[in-house]
Amino acid sequence: MQIEIRQYEDSDEKQVVQLWTECGLVVPWNNPHHDIQRKLDVQPELFLVGCLVNKIAATVMAGYDGHRGWINYLAVHPDHQHAGIGRRMMDEAEVRLIEAGCPKINLQVRRTNTDVIEFYKKIGFKTDDVISLGKRLVPDDR
Repeated sequence: MQIEIRQYEDSDEKQVVQLWTECGLVVPWNNPHHDIQRKLDVQPELFLVGCLVNKIAATVMAGYDGHRGWINYLAVHPDHQHAGIGRRMMDEAEVRLIEAGCPKINLQVRRTNTDVIEFYKKIGFKTDDVISLGKRLVPDDR
């Protein structure tokens, strides 16, 4: 399956939020529209969409803070999962992170999302012996 990977454009927002919703990535504590705007304010070139026949079928949001790279919102439409698209999206994100000087990628996956954990292990990620802590600084009122 040939996917065109390109940088996110403003006109993509509706399709991206719909994709994230269909993939179960939209949660009450993160407003997807706010997350998109925040990403567009910081390293928008690392927000990628994958298109199949001019329709968005995949996304990945990468970032680099000067120490580690991060991956968020890797999504592949359920109709196109297990076809190598997630791997292609990650490959492109990794190329761009390497070009930025990034030495290592971190990401977070809910423990209960075992299929996604296995996907990441298959493409070379290993479990780090760490505890993830978080603190919300700005509430995401919907």
